[in-house]
Amino acid sequence: MTERPLAMFPLGMVVFPFQTVGLCVFEERYHALLADVERQFGTCLISRGSEVGGQDERTSVGTVVEILASQRLSDGQTLLMVEGRECVQVSKWLKDAPYPRALVDDRCCDNVEIERELLASTTSAVKALRALQSEVFADQCLQQNVSLDDDPGIRSWQLCSLTPMSTLDQFKVLSLSNPNDRLRLVAEICCERYGDYQRMLMLGDAPSILD
Repeated sequence: MTERPLAMFPLGMVVFPFQTVGLCVFEERYHALLADVERQFGTCLISRGSEVGGQDERTSVGTVVEILASQRLSDGQTLLMVEGRECVQVSKWLKDAPYPRALVDDRCCDNVEIERELLASTTSAVKALRALQSEVFADQCLQQNVSLDDDPGIRSWQLCSLTPMSTLDQFKVLSLSNPNDRLRLVAEICCERYGDYQRMLMLGDAPSILD
């Protein structure tokens, strides 16, 4: 593994490799980060505390993201569209100067072949769950027909980001280095959530999509 310094943007959410997300930058320290980096920086989940102002506790597994697009608004905020590239392991947090920085190691997936049957069954489980989710949240726009990559490694990460799950479960999934273990956990989460959604439909109870 290769250790290197990396500018970090701790978040209240998990970003998976090959997942595209939008970010809003409004703190000066993160505008300084954007001025210093070329296209990439790191993200990690905040385990305790707030995204704003520092003094937060951060997890040690994160994701390198690449900026796809950015736009500075008239109020000084910057909107970013970023995509996850790879997992990294934080070996040491450095002094904020002024934004968070860390020494990170490349955290490659275990060198194992992804089980084709497991990948296929997990793909079916995720699609079934999202179809049921669209019934539960019928008044909200949900993308059902998503395009999945043919590459097993990329697809396995895409399935992680497409599965509705808690932030804690997202971090558990991200922390697993074996792609087959990740797929098994995603399939397990799909089964649990499927039962939850079925009960919601029967009871006519549709809480916030973020619950």
